[in-house]
Amino acid sequence: MNLYHCMIELKSDAKALAFAASVEQWMGELKALNLIGGWRLMRRKLGLASTMHEAFLLEIEVNDLGALEDAFQAVAGLNETEMRHYELMHGMIASYHVGVYRPFPDPERRERVALI
Repeated sequence: MNLYHCMIELKSDAKALAFAASVEQWMGELKALNLIGGWRLMRRKLGLASTMHEAFLLEIEVNDLGALEDAFQAVAGLNETEMRHYELMHGMIASYHVGVYRPFPDPERRERVALI
């Protein structure tokens, strides 16, 4: 299982509970389509974090990089109606940073992979 790790800062006028509800709706749709495994949304507690950490952390489980690519392609093919919950959620986000993490140690044991 790999984690698509998203650090999120909301727009100043966005409401945290509305954002959480939108994330739940959108992640629920992705899970129902079998595009993701589990997910969880967390909020920074009492402002205890360095300046490099955003207010929210969203972790999305995918089996591997192929599954992540499949999810991206499936989302790209959705129509405007199907993207409604995504648009609601994304419209509240001021900035975000993402990364993909894997369990460690893992069978691959590679820190860097390159084709050239």
